[in-house]
Amino acid sequence: MSWFESFILGLVQGLTEFLPISSSAHLRLTAAFAGWEDPGAAFTAITQIGTEAAVLIYFRKDIARIVSAWFRSLTDKAMRSDHDAQMGWLVIVGSIPIGVLGVTFKDQIEGPFRDLRLIATTLIVMGIVLGVADRLAARDEAGGRHRVVRERKTLKELSVKDGLIFGFCQAMALIPGVSRSGATISGGLLMGYTREAAARYSFLLAIPAVLASGVFELKDAGEGGHVSWGPTIFATIIAFAVGYAVIAWFMKFITTKSFMPFVIYRILLGILLFILVGTDVLSPHAGESAG
Repeated sequence: MSWFESFILGLVQGLTEFLPISSSAHLRLTAAFAGWEDPGAAFTAITQIGTEAAVLIYFRKDIARIVSAWFRSLTDKAMRSDHDAQMGWLVIVGSIPIGVLGVTFKDQIEGPFRDLRLIATTLIVMGIVLGVADRLAARDEAGGRHRVVRERKTLKELSVKDGLIFGFCQAMALIPGVSRSGATISGGLLMGYTREAAARYSFLLAIPAVLASGVFELKDAGEGGHVSWGPTIFATIIAFAVGYAVIAWFMKFITTKSFMPFVIYRILLGILLFILVGTDVLSPHAGESAG
């Protein structure tokens, strides 16, 4: 892998990891369009750890507060009613579905699920779902002549049931093209949560899942020994820096704007993919392992 390739792939990882457009799909498409060799599982695992490090730093105060309260709640019964302590448990509960389904469908995830035709389908379908969810949220917030403004839920109202639903939505991102943030935010909006609450829980929920999968893939990659460490570490630094900027921008963006630009982008990209595969410009398996 060249330094230029690592720069571009790290940039793509950082730009797309937290936006509801699917980083795995974009890493695959970048490699496929450029005609580059597969960057490999180790590259993806390490760069994802870089973007998750951006989450840890951006939400460091929230995370420190949640972790502290959760540990204290293990021995102090009075702390178990504390919101931060409950959030710790809800992040754990919400992480169960992706862990179970990831292990159960490992072969399908690494094989049939990576077909570009399926990715094009998930880009379009999940784009429509996100659009519907966003429209419902906007309607509740704006009200109307015959509708009153409806108060949407915050994370203080997050229950175990809702946490599991969020978790199953996140697990859908095991299919490239779905998008981890897109699926969890859509699920949150459909359950009546605010955009900010859905996005914040989505980012917190991703931490254990991404770090665990990253460490797991790194273990296998380390045993194989096929890693271009210099370019990979460089790409990780790029992904971290860009990812941090994207989180900061995205959290401000969603407080006043809708998700419709992402919805339109997903649908157009999905249609373009179908055209390219249908006209044999791209093979359905091009860049299959990328991302």
